[in-house]
Amino acid sequence: MSKIKVTLKKSGVNAKPKHRETLRSLGLRRPGDSVMKEDRPEIRGMANAVRHLVIMEEVD
Repeated sequence: MSKIKVTLKKSGVNAKPKHRETLRSLGLRRPGDSVMKEDRPEIRGMANAVRHLVIMEEVD
């Protein structure tokens, strides 16, 4: 199964509480943090919910 690299590009300090919780559940804390996640609909949905704060890249 392929993987997705999710990188936090903006701080979540002024984001809505629900968006901050989504970032925390993805494992992102500080701008510049990156995590590798399995390419699943749940992960894509969470990253899509905070797409204004993160960068998503597909990794082979």
